[in-house]
Amino acid sequence: MCGIAGLIHRGKTGDIGTEMTAMLQSLKHRGPDSTGYALYGKPLKGNEIMIRFKVAEQDDMKKGFDIHHQVVDRREQVDKRIKELGGTILEANEATEYAFRYKVSFDGDRRKLADYMEDVEGAEILSMGHGLELVKDLGDAARVASQYKLKGFSGTHALGHTRMATESDVDIRSAHPYWAYPFADVSVVHNGQLTNYWNGRRALERRGHRFMSNCDSELIAVYLADKMQQGAELKDAMADSIEELDGVFTYLVATSDSLGMAKDTMAAKPMVLYESDKFIALASEEVAIRSVFPHEIDTFDPYEGEVRVWKSS
Repeated sequence: MCGIAGLIHRGKTGDIGTEMTAMLQSLKHRGPDSTGYALYGKPLKGNEIMIRFKVAEQDDMKKGFDIHHQVVDRREQVDKRIKELGGTILEANEATEYAFRYKVSFDGDRRKLADYMEDVEGAEILSMGHGLELVKDLGDAARVASQYKLKGFSGTHALGHTRMATESDVDIRSAHPYWAYPFADVSVVHNGQLTNYWNGRRALERRGHRFMSNCDSELIAVYLADKMQQGAELKDAMADSIEELDGVFTYLVATSDSLGMAKDTMAAKPMVLYESDKFIALASEEVAIRSVFPHEIDTFDPYEGEVRVWKSS
């Protein structure tokens, strides 16, 4: 029942924080438990990376003084580990009392950095990249956008997700979107269910990949990133997924400069698309697309087994 949405501006930037919030808030009825954003801002240069991470869950903060002390200690440990591996923290912002946004100068192995940071108790990297910033938390889009100050976030494209928890916990770890560790700037949102999740996950783990959750959406993200690491173009990797991922699914994927959409051959999960020369919007329901347009527009439903990719420039 979850809701997914995506948008991309061609050749320019927009207030993707406000636009995606409007789309996700209109899909609140499809998933009130948590809301997530994958926002693609102006890419950082050279060896600079943006890291979004948390050191506790929202509900943890209700446990009193001890957890607040632990959060401070965990963040200090993360800072120390970044520096130990040769990183320089250029900016350190507190998104919430348990979630943080760091701009870091780093020339080393991102996988090693991610693993070392996450070895701190309670620490989880939500995203690491040159343009991607992944934000997700409990509550609807209005609440999360306000909490993380997403209004005015300028960028080229974005993904979003509203979640109704059915098979896993209501927490940040189980919320979408998913970043494809350890690849920069790859994220996925998904509506549906994969029936070959465990076989696919074990195959990717044997190739050295790790998973932070038991959510099948994370499998799609890592699957696509692995294909691209081997040299495949995004659209080709997505076409392979139609054949190799079993189940009913519609998903959106984003990279540093692209937005893609794929539907399985049964096309059981909804997707509505609007496309113009300058702007593309997709969502589980038309009401989400109309939330960002004050005038009449034409939309259509992609076909079964269809794969599409749009570039931001």
